[in-house]
Amino acid sequence: MRAFRFLLPVTLGAVSASGFPPWNALPVTLIALAIWLHLVHEAPTLRRVLGIGWWFGVGHFCIANAWIQQPFEFQEAMPHWLGYLAVLLLSLYLAIYPMLAAGLAWRLASPAAKGDPAPAADAAFVLIAGAAWMVTEYLRGTMFTGYPWDPLALVLVPGDYAQAAWLVGTYALSGLIVVLAGALILLVQRRWRLAAVAWPAFALLTLCCNDPCRIATCVPLPASTKLVRVVQPNLPEEERPTTAYAENNFQALAKLSRRADPNAPPRLIFWPEGAMRFPVEDGYPKYVYAYLGSATMARMRMGALLSDQDAILTGTQTIRFDKAEDMVAATNSIVLVRSDARLHGRYDKAHLVPYGEYLPMRPLLEALGLSRLVPGDVDFIPGPGPRTMAVPGFGRVGMLICYEVIFSGATVDPANRPDFLFNPSNDAWFGDLGPPAHLAQAQLRAIEEGLPVIRATPTGISAIIAADGRILASVPMHRTGAIETPIPPRFAPTPFSLIGNWMVALVGGLLTLIAIAIRRRHG
Repeated sequence: MRAFRFLLPVTLGAVSASGFPPWNALPVTLIALAIWLHLVHEAPTLRRVLGIGWWFGVGHFCIANAWIQQPFEFQEAMPHWLGYLAVLLLSLYLAIYPMLAAGLAWRLASPAAKGDPAPAADAAFVLIAGAAWMVTEYLRGTMFTGYPWDPLALVLVPGDYAQAAWLVGTYALSGLIVVLAGALILLVQRRWRLAAVAWPAFALLTLCCNDPCRIATCVPLPASTKLVRVVQPNLPEEERPTTAYAENNFQALAKLSRRADPNAPPRLIFWPEGAMRFPVEDGYPKYVYAYLGSATMARMRMGALLSDQDAILTGTQTIRFDKAEDMVAATNSIVLVRSDARLHGRYDKAHLVPYGEYLPMRPLLEALGLSRLVPGDVDFIPGPGPRTMAVPGFGRVGMLICYEVIFSGATVDPANRPDFLFNPSNDAWFGDLGPPAHLAQAQLRAIEEGLPVIRATPTGISAIIAADGRILASVPMHRTGAIETPIPPRFAPTPFSLIGNWMVALVGGLLTLIAIAIRRRHG
């Protein structure tokens, strides 16, 4: 019996993750959540509830984060078997948040918490469970630098139901999914009232969010015939440590970026994260250029691919030196280069990946023989946060490097709203499971903010995403290619873009008030 207490919630958690891309088994997720909520409601003690919540989370996150094992295959300074342990250890931590959601729902809305015989679950319990989930998922995305990968709302992508994110945001939408799952419990118990309200209400919300009248808020950009072009060179990650990689990568990028038609409209070309492997900044010590190549020559080679009105936004790395000309830090950056072979702007990634781009407790972990996943002798340092870069002739571009796109409500400079977002990434680290989920999270950001998203990755999935989350064009994984469309239009600011994650408090508070009203009516 004790083994069953452990196995059932772990299994339900693992099964619930099957709704995430690339599997997209939404009905399976809803059923697994419904059974889990039933277990939580029926548990006789808080200790049992916390165990049910925690083991559910372990199973859920072990599957959702299975791709994390892949980067360890590319880092010779770390044992490859550590990747499997990393997935487990991360899941043991992340499981705290479903555990807290279960504990809150039980303590606030289950009669068993007061020592009463537990009747069947009611609408109040389901609503409180939804509110608890959205609050704890928000905490997961913000505590200890945050890790919001695979929010529950992601099970709605792709699909029309995800459109509700432009109104309530990702975390609140996740809580509403829990309410829909809980309504299934009540249907089984022949208590149909919540299901009769919740499911049609969610369908109506989705219908309203997909209303064609929303197109009236579409704001065409000036000179919208100008083109965005995304390049995917498809060089395998295994080649990165080789001396020929930098040149081979540039040649692959250049081949896909050259102008075939001299009379074509101006193009803003997007290269992936870290695409430019040669120095692009002046002012480094001479030994850097002697070893890595001339920054001036690198910019001239890029500028030679462009007409006077074209531009390239590319991922690169910049280096910081001390007075003794020793390297002390690096930045993961985006730079803007035009045909004059000059830098016209730079953005430094602000939300760095722990253990990926910097090593916490470096002296201790290095003594244990460990290193960060991105090879290098110095850590990356963060930039100042979301920024918008003006690109004359093409509009204002918001910058989000790789993992920064998964942070709901923290992707746009509120003081300078962009016309679209650029999200260069290197998803070659992520195996075959990570890229579809990463792309889907970029689609959620497009819907939430009402802004197109341009994604450029070295091995896929590169995409041009419309402001309503639709994929206008893409290059699949493990393919070489380029995609080109006119600059997609943006929407006017959405309710979520104006209120942000205060939506969690608003929606969660509304669910709680309704739950209280239900209990008082039937109390």
